[in-house]
Amino acid sequence: LMLSPFRPRPQRVFAGLTLLVALLLALPAHAQKQPGFQGPFALTNAQVIVAPGDTLDDGTVVIRDDSIAAVGPDVSVPSDAQAFDLSGQMVYPGFIDSGTHLGLAEIGSLPETRDFNEIGDLTAHMNALTAVNPSTVHVPTTRVHGITSVITEPENGILPGTAALIGLHGYTPEQMHLGDVTLTKLNFPSVGRQGPSDDRSPETIQKEVEKALTQLNDLWAQAERYARIDSAVAEQPEARRQPEFVPAMEGLLPVIRGEQPLMISANAAADISKALDWAEERGVLDQLILSGALEGWRVADEIAAANVPVLVGSIMQPPSRESDRYDKAYRTPSLLHDAGVTVALRSGKTENVRNLVFHAGFAAAHGLGKTEALRAITTTPARIFGVADQVGTIEAGKRANLFVADGDPLQPATDVQHLFIDGYKLPLENRATKLYDEFLNRNPGLTK
Repeated sequence: LMLSPFRPRPQRVFAGLTLLVALLLALPAHAQKQPGFQGPFALTNAQVIVAPGDTLDDGTVVIRDDSIAAVGPDVSVPSDAQAFDLSGQMVYPGFIDSGTHLGLAEIGSLPETRDFNEIGDLTAHMNALTAVNPSTVHVPTTRVHGITSVITEPENGILPGTAALIGLHGYTPEQMHLGDVTLTKLNFPSVGRQGPSDDRSPETIQKEVEKALTQLNDLWAQAERYARIDSAVAEQPEARRQPEFVPAMEGLLPVIRGEQPLMISANAAADISKALDWAEERGVLDQLILSGALEGWRVADEIAAANVPVLVGSIMQPPSRESDRYDKAYRTPSLLHDAGVTVALRSGKTENVRNLVFHAGFAAAHGLGKTEALRAITTTPARIFGVADQVGTIEAGKRANLFVADGDPLQPATDVQHLFIDGYKLPLENRATKLYDEFLNRNPGLTK
């Protein structure tokens, strides 16, 4: 109403409010309540995967408010808890996808619904969290597969903005923000081709990469100078002239000062090597997280020597070179892990983040093994993002982000039976299940 070009009459406003209240009262009861409800809950007689490689064969998990209150083989069930007998079922810590566009896009064919591509090469002040749509249909579709947290990230330009770690439950982006985790993203200039239709000559590609590197170096030098001026002004605000406010430079201050991780996206082996050298020259190697790394296996020893963690994926794709084995992308996590690299998995998707479990399954089947594959979507990303004290395992005091399955969650035949995020027991329904139920029991209402 405040933005309206005309001044509404009071009776119109009152009538509108009356209609709104009437509509809300007409909604079914479940539509007026927050989806899911908090306990306390007690999950009993279950096989509890406390962490990958650490299993309780017959354990109990007690959930109170938003946290895990107790877990163990001899835990007593509180008198006020709703108990679930989970004989023959398994309790897992919630899975974490280390790279997505979840919440930033709705329909791929409609640019108006895609918020992860900003215009320009330097938009470091853009924060993906502010564009997250908590009501997207992709969130419930994702979490019913046991995925409770994701990194959602911007995409376009050299410095497209900051990524955020979000939990998949909440009415606002702020409610979803997990651990206040943000990461500055840098798309390193690439010598690789951008797809089958990329017909640029090697000379053209090299010239464009050199131009982009020059631009990146100039931008970074400006950001370092901006940080020095900002610090000087902060020490003596009265004696110094205030510098011009530059949003993009302001957005880079946390990483320049060593307060925020720098996530560099690079896939070609040559790009990864250059990115490591670039980060070392600028003193940010200890803040570096590599993302993508499709050809990381080619320079695995370099990555391991730099002690840089890698968010690998998407691995469910063809190899980057025709001369490589068909399964090279599937084996990348295993080859990196064998070289001593810390590996987490990312789907790199928007609407198919739910397939993270299959990324982990492919990685497990192609050398990583089931235990390490589970670590790559639970404990390892929690440690990389600095939230291992909150999520990643089923331990007392941590967030109650977990799910119950009737088998191995990396297998397609397994179903999730119960889901908890921040202690809320969430319904296992989404757009897909609703369509399934509707058309399974469809009644056209035709009469003869």
